[in-house]
Amino acid sequence: MAIATFGAGCFWGIESAFAGIEGVTSTTVGYAGGTSDEPSYEEVCSGRTGHAEVVRVEYDTDIVGYERLLELFWTIHDPTTRDRQGPDVGTQYRSAIFHHDGQQRALAEASREREQASGRHASEIVTEITPVGPFWRAEDYHQKFFQKRGYRHAL
Repeated sequence: MAIATFGAGCFWGIESAFAGIEGVTSTTVGYAGGTSDEPSYEEVCSGRTGHAEVVRVEYDTDIVGYERLLELFWTIHDPTTRDRQGPDVGTQYRSAIFHHDGQQRALAEASREREQASGRHASEIVTEITPVGPFWRAEDYHQKFFQKRGYRHAL
């Protein structure tokens, strides 16, 4: 088993997308990349904590590789918009890959370079790649938000 952490806008949709990948054993939404301990949703939304809304993905490396998770990451959001995804605006919605070790960092950087060179984006990719640091689990009502309401992420 391994863990990956991604920020790509509102964490509800991100969680739903990753949960649908074979080999993903668990997803948890939360906050990473900020400066305060145990931030609440309201504090993160204020923009004062510096946290991003993220999904923490636990996956079975015998079934799915980190590279596959990175491929999905690039397809579920616009990595060229700084601090924004669709109508959601703020630093908490930034595009970010929070790596857990040097291998993840290297794979993330290589995938960002490939994605930029692919020609799929008219603008420069602004996705940050940074060490994960502390992960703070979001409130229970955010966990499995789409699943609880019978929604399915369309890939």
